[in-house]
Order: sequence, then structure tokens, then C-alpha cells
Amino acid sequence: MTQISEIILLGFGNLHGLQFLLFGVFLAIYVMTLMGNIVILIVVSADDSLHTPMYFFLGHFSCLEIGYTTTIEPIMLKTLLSAHVPISFPACACQFYFFASLVATECFLLAVMSYDRYIAICKPLYYFSVMDFWGCFQLAVASWMAGFLAPILLMALIFHLTFCSANKIDHFFCDLKPIIKLACTDTQLAEMTSFICTSLFALGPFLLTLASYTYIISTIWGIHSATGKQRAFSTCSSHLTVVSLYYGTLGIVYGFPSGPQYEGVLKLLSLLYTVVTPALNPIIYTLRNNDVNIALRKLVQQGT
Repeated sequence: MTQISEIILLGFGNLHGLQFLLFGVFLAIYVMTLMGNIVILIVVSADDSLHTPMYFFLGHFSCLEIGYTTTIEPIMLKTLLSAHVPISFPACACQFYFFASLVATECFLLAVMSYDRYIAICKPLYYFSVMDFWGCFQLAVASWMAGFLAPILLMALIFHLTFCSANKIDHFFCDLKPIIKLACTDTQLAEMTSFICTSLFALGPFLLTLASYTYIISTIWGIHSATGKQRAFSTCSSHLTVVSLYYGTLGIVYGFPSGPQYEGVLKLLSLLYTVVTPALNPIIYTLRNNDVNIALRKLVQQGT
């Protein structure tokens, strides 16, 4: 049975004198992330020209990013104002579940979005028969369901471990490695399950995404017209940039050594995929996407 009733998040308590400055910076980033994704949702919903499979999935991706950042950043901001932030054990478990679920969902959704680009570029004659409304709906629902089912076994194993007196986590949210370190019983099964789940629900979608872009790049390379190459690449450049950022930062954090001497570095690296990357994604999809830019200008002109 769990013997601790709450967990203390130490957050960034060792940043003497910089907490309020960082609070303002991260609050601005959080608001910018929310507003950017809300703008994308409004533009995609309001403009009929964007009612296509690619932007259907982009709308789901924006909803995912809103939930993802809201799961992490409010508590992170609280840790900047207090050196010790208490969070109840059930709340910690809940935060980790939604964080893990949304990470897995993002992996699946990025794979689905790359599959959409693969069909559009490599099999254009079959695009509208494969990626019709029902097909897109099924792929989106499957991504969300798979993501929220993925961490259930891991949750059952981790939060049924015995946690004794230690209840302090040197992190700004309830992440996997810091939680496991608090257990005072054997964690080998939980760690092995974590490795298997990560392989299935992160590496699997990554390999599918990689395979899709291998075929896409090969097809684009075979196009003789320079204009045709540029047009084909422009339809997937934003998504490819987001995929590279997401898996790059995720790989750096979870591939980094986990010894006690690296805890501070890991905490800072975690900011990459929990704060920085979600803030950059709306910028990438608006600055590097002509269709979204045109629809956004039309919406602004209609509003004025």
C-alpha cells in the first residue's frame, strides 16, 4: 500500500532571484502556445478551403497541444513561485497519466499525418478514396484511443509500488523516472514495462513516420520539374519540421544518462519538449504554410 499521501515537487527552487523573471517568460510562452493553437483551430474551422484531411489532422494536433501544455505548465509555473509545491499522490498519478497519454497520442497522430502526406504525394490517384471523411475520422479516433490506452498497464504497475518516507521529486512535474526513484520496493518489472511501452508506443509510430518520409523523399526526388518538387515538398515541410523537433527533443531527454549528477540537466532538457517545442509548433504551421497564412489574412480582413 502507498504510505505517502502527497509528493513535493522541488521544481526550480535553486534558481535564486530568477524565479519571477522565469515565471513571466514561461507564462508568456504558455499563453502564446494556447493562443497559437486556438488561432489554428479557428482558421481551420472557418475557412472552407482548409476542410481537407491534412488540416483535419492539424486541428486534432492543435487540440492535443493545448491539452499537453495545460497538463504540465500550470504546475510548472507554480514551482517557480514556491520552492516546494505539494501535490497529492492521486493528482500526481493523474498528471502522469494524462502526460503519458498525450505523448503517446502525439506519436500516433504524427504517424497518421505522415501517412496522409505519403498517400497525397506517392499515391495521389487514391488519395480521396483512402482519405475520405470516414477514413480520416477512424484514424483520428484510433490515435486518441491508442494514446489513452497505452499507459494503463504502466500506471497500474508504477502506482501500486510501495512508496515509503521519501516524497520529494527534483522536477517540475510528475515524470516517470523521478516517480520510480521514490519507490522502496523492487522496480525492475515497472522499468522493464516502461521500456516495452516506450518501444511499442513511441518507437513504433516513429518507424512508421520514418518509412513514410523515406517514400515521400524518394518520390519527390524522382519528380523532374523543379516547380513540382518545390510544390510537393511544401505540402509536408511543416510537418517534417515538427516531427524532427518532437522526436529530436524526446530522444535527447530519454536517451540522456539518468544518474544523480545529471538530474539538473535532465530537468532543463525536459523544458524542450514540454514548453519550447509546443510553443514552436503553431509558429511553424503558420509561417511555413501558405494556405494557413492566406486563410488567416482573409479571417483578419473579414473581422476588420
